[in-house]
Amino acid sequence: MSGPLSSLKVLDFSTLLPGPFASLLLADMGAEVLRVESPTRMDLVRVLPPHDGGTSTSHAYLNRNKRSIALDLKRPEAVEVVRQLVSEYDIVLEQFRPGVMDKLGVGYEALKTINPRLIYVSITGYGQTGPYRDRAGHDINYLALAGIASYTGRRDSGPLPLGVQLADLAGGSLHGVIGLLAAVVQRQATGVGQQVDVSMTDCAFSLHGMAGAGYLGAGVEPDMENQALNGGSFYDYYRTRDGRWFSVGSLEPQFMQQFCAAIGRPELAARGLSQRPEDQRALKREIEIEFEKRDFAQWCEVFAELDACVEPMLPLSEAVQHPQIKSRGLVVEVPREGLPAQSQLACPLKFSEGLPPPRHVGAAVGAHTVEVLAELGYDAEQIAALRRAKALG
Repeated sequence: MSGPLSSLKVLDFSTLLPGPFASLLLADMGAEVLRVESPTRMDLVRVLPPHDGGTSTSHAYLNRNKRSIALDLKRPEAVEVVRQLVSEYDIVLEQFRPGVMDKLGVGYEALKTINPRLIYVSITGYGQTGPYRDRAGHDINYLALAGIASYTGRRDSGPLPLGVQLADLAGGSLHGVIGLLAAVVQRQATGVGQQVDVSMTDCAFSLHGMAGAGYLGAGVEPDMENQALNGGSFYDYYRTRDGRWFSVGSLEPQFMQQFCAAIGRPELAARGLSQRPEDQRALKREIEIEFEKRDFAQWCEVFAELDACVEPMLPLSEAVQHPQIKSRGLVVEVPREGLPAQSQLACPLKFSEGLPPPRHVGAAVGAHTVEVLAELGYDAEQIAALRRAKALG
C-alpha cells in the first residue's frame, strides 16, 4: 500500500509546528519526505516536553514517516547537495523569514533554474510581501492581528489563548498543503512549478467566515459574546453540579425542543428563537440553573441516546477512549527502534484504498544522511570529504 501521494518527493526545511505538521500529512498520505536539518541549530520541538523514551513526544509525532539529513547550509558543499536533491525532490517546504533561503543560495529563483518543475512552498507569519514581512510572530500574534481574538472570549475576562494553535495549523499547515497540492495539479497540466506564498496571518484572516461576511457586507462588527456562535446565545458550555461541562448546540427548533424537554423545561424552547440579547442572556441563565441540578454522569445518561446536538466536554484522556474516536481509528501505534510502539494521533483522512501503516517515529538529526547521499551517488570518500568540510556538521 503506497498512499495517494506516493508520487511526491518533498524536501522539508521547516521546524517547530506549521511546516512539520503539513509535511506529516503529506508523509502519512504516502509522500516521501526528507527533512533537511541544521546540525548546529536544533529544532526546538526536539526538546519540547513531555518526553517518552528520552525523546519529545511532539517531535516523534510531527516527524513520523520522514527521513532526516543533516546539512549546514552555510557551507557551499551542503548547498550543492541540496541542488542535487532538487533534481529528484521537486517540492520544497520551508518556513524561514522572507529572504533567508535566498541568502543561503537555496531560494526559489536559484533552485527553479535546476528544476523548472519545482514547487516551492514558503510558510511565514506575514507573507513574502507587506510591511510586516520581516516581523517575528507566533500563533497568538497572528490571531490578534487578524481580528479573530477580538470576538473569541468573554467580556468580563477578555480574549482566550486557544488550546490549539489555530493560525499555525489551520493557517500554515492546512493551507500550505492545499496550496502545495493545487500547484501539483497545475504542474500536471503545464509541466511548470511555482512558488506558493502562505501567510499564517492571511489564512487566519480568511477563517472569519460568517463574522467577516457580516462585517464586510453589512457593517456588523463582531465582539465577544455578541453573536449566536461565540457566547451571545444559548449556544454555549454549561457547568454541571460536580464541576464538569456540557456543550449545547441545539440551534434548530427540532433540536431545541428535544433539549428543553430533556432538561425538564419544554417551555424554554420557544425562547431560543428570540434574537434579542437580553432574551438570550435570560435563557442561558435558566439553562445554567438546570445543569447545576445534576452531576456530569447523570447528564450523560440523559443525553446518551438523544439526538439534539448536546455532548459532554471531554478531557483528552477521555476523548481518546470515546467509542466514536476509537471506531474511527484516530489513535495509531507507531514503531520505535529498540522500544515499544508509541501511541500517536492518526492521520484523520480516510481513503477507500487505505493508507500505508506508519513506519517510524521522528528520526534523530541526520539519521539518514549517509543513506540519502549514497542514493545520490556519493561514495564513502566523498561523504568523508563533506564531513571534513563540516557540511554535514
